[in-house]
Amino acid sequence: MAMTLRLADDESEALRKRSELEQRSMQEVARQAIREYIENHSRSELLGQVLDAELPRYAEALRRLGE
Repeated sequence: MAMTLRLADDESEALRKRSELEQRSMQEVARQAIREYIENHSRSELLGQVLDAELPRYAEALRRLGE
């Protein structure tokens, strides 16, 4: 799927510099950043869901450990 990404001038310049430094295209750098963002946020959401489900189960034990 094609997509247009509009960046502010400073964002575009930072992306250009980063791509030159890494000797990769601006598109490659942007796509990698998007993949990392999705991966990191997916893990965070999954951890939050697990904690929401499991913490109540261990609330008493955690309270006692905190004493």
